[in-house]
Order: sequence, then structure tokens, then C-alpha cells
Amino acid sequence: MTNATHPQDSPESILLFAAGFGTRMKALTQTCPKPMIAVAGQPLIDHTLTLAQAMQPRHIVANLHYLPHILAAHLAPKGVLLSQESPEVLDTGGGLRHALPLLGSAPVFTANTDVIWKGPNPFQVALNAWDPARMDALLVCIPIPRCHGRSGAGDFTRDSNGRISRGGELVYGGVQIVKTAGLASIKEDVFSLNLLWNDMARDGRLFAVEYPGHWCDVGHPEGIAIAEDLIANDVV
Repeated sequence: MTNATHPQDSPESILLFAAGFGTRMKALTQTCPKPMIAVAGQPLIDHTLTLAQAMQPRHIVANLHYLPHILAAHLAPKGVLLSQESPEVLDTGGGLRHALPLLGSAPVFTANTDVIWKGPNPFQVALNAWDPARMDALLVCIPIPRCHGRSGAGDFTRDSNGRISRGGELVYGGVQIVKTAGLASIKEDVFSLNLLWNDMARDGRLFAVEYPGHWCDVGHPEGIAIAEDLIANDVV
């Protein structure tokens, strides 16, 4: 993967978040990890994996905790490296830090695996807008009217320069480019990426790019049918 930046400033690897318990999926995840739930005829994680593979990264890594043997059996033959979290799940920030030996020291993409994108590849959207001279993280966000299967307020507001602050009409879609050096200063073992983002926001280095297509949250049972309808039909 390349853009106009110096090579060491460009993301080389991708982390797929796949360690969670999927509690919002209720009975569907009692014996199946959420990323393996079928959506439009294939495991949910494969929709994101296909987008990740199209970027031809150096490494694709998935973090595992809940029912890891099922995910490992599916992902390892596809060339995905596995970052096992044990005895406890480490949340997004802790999970990213734990996976760094597999990801390397350059900025990385991270991606949630319980969403569906309809439109251009969100990894490419992020890469096209990435400016490491100004940014420590760049989040791909979607305006609420183009979000499906999600209720509630947005996550961020984006100013005219692309910097973001909490609250507003943009929803974080789960794909970002992030520099990882700041993880070393966080004392907790289990922590959300929100801690890292808060530090970056205070320094004026947390940015977003608006995704031009549509997006669906498949974190709950009702989201499956909504996602399948989004995949099957044209939307404007």
C-alpha cells in the first residue's frame, strides 16, 4: 500500500477486531463467534477481510478471544495472522497493543468486523486522505442519514480542517489509520482506543474523513436482514 507520504508513515498492516463476545447478538453467539455469523451467504468477517485483502497489505492480523478455535480454523488458511488474547479480552486499545509484534511499528489500519460497507473501499478512502504530518489517527466516519441498523446520536463533529471532537452527526464506521506509539504510555492492560484518541484530540491530531457511501451496523440480530438488504439493493 502506498500514497504520497514517506513509506514509514504509511500503513503497512491491518488489524481486524474479532475478539469480542458479541453479547448484542444474544443466542446467535452462544456457540458461534459474531464474526462467523452468516450475512448474505458468507461469514460476516469475510466482508471486511475482502476489503482488507484488496489493499494488498504486508500483514492482516485478527485478534481472537471468544471461541478462538472457530475463527482460527477459518482465518489461518486465508493467510491471516492470529493474535490470541488470554486469559482476558483486552478491548480495542489493549488488543491493538498486544498485536503490535505482528503488525510492526508503522501506522496501521484497524477495522471492526461487525459492519457492512456499501460503496468504495473504506481502507482506500482512508489512505487517500491520510496526512501523517498533521494526523495521528484518521477515522472513516459516516453521516447519520447514510447509517443503517444503528440508532442514537452520532459520535463526532468534524471541523473545516477535518479535525474531530466528541458529539455530533458523524458515526465512526470502524475503519481507521492510527499511529501506535502513544499506546506505550497507557498504563492499563485492558482499555479502549478512546483513551488513545482522547490524547490525540487534545493535541489537535485526531481527524476524520467522510465516507461517501452507506454503512450498516451488524452488531445485533436485526442488523443481519438490514445488511443483506443494503448489499442486495441500490441506495442513494
